[in-house]
Amino acid sequence: MRHSHIAFLGHLAEPIRDIDAKLRHSLAAAAVCIAALTLTACADTIQDQPISRSALEPLVLQHAYPVYWLGGEFHRLSITEAAHDPGGAYTIHYGDCSEGGQYTCVTPVSIVTSPDNSFVPGGKGDRVTVDIRGVPAKLTERGSTIVMPTGGVVVSIYATSAAEARQAAQTMVPINRLGVPDQKLPRPEPNTGYASEPLASQVPQAVRIPGVTTPRGSRVRQ
Repeated sequence: MRHSHIAFLGHLAEPIRDIDAKLRHSLAAAAVCIAALTLTACADTIQDQPISRSALEPLVLQHAYPVYWLGGEFHRLSITEAAHDPGGAYTIHYGDCSEGGQYTCVTPVSIVTSPDNSFVPGGKGDRVTVDIRGVPAKLTERGSTIVMPTGGVVVSIYATSAAEARQAAQTMVPINRLGVPDQKLPRPEPNTGYASEPLASQVPQAVRIPGVTTPRGSRVRQ
């Protein structure tokens, strides 16, 4: 499986059979973006601090669930940060900080993919539910925040305007799967149970003592 993902990174821009021209163009653009991308630290809005282009590789190599993005650039906003939290969610920020400073950066557009689909975020206040690309989407903050359950994940989009958020919702595709903007998204799946699984840091490791054979029944599942 790992070899196939590495090959995907190296040959993403090569002609792909049996897919339409629009998808081929999308994949080629993604390969160029990942190869040429230089990510910047969000804490410094005056001078961009480039980080390794390999920052996107963990997202591409994530095979357990799709991770959505808006391409290497969205509305002339480049990716300025890609983060993975301990709970499994991936966040991709576009553009420099528009509010706050170090540790409180708010970028113009960000997209979050959470593998925990046990609930869909969003209060009861000004929430409106609409159909976007075949899935029920919750709109808050006057439409500038959109939360969309699709497949086994929940995707949240945060933008500076309702129009920009809606465009992002139409544009988003998985970085680690085949996908085309504007096409229908997978219908939401029942609770996958991801939230009930222990984090990697919470799983005890088997202790092996030289000369001592561990009974099969007592082995810790890796």
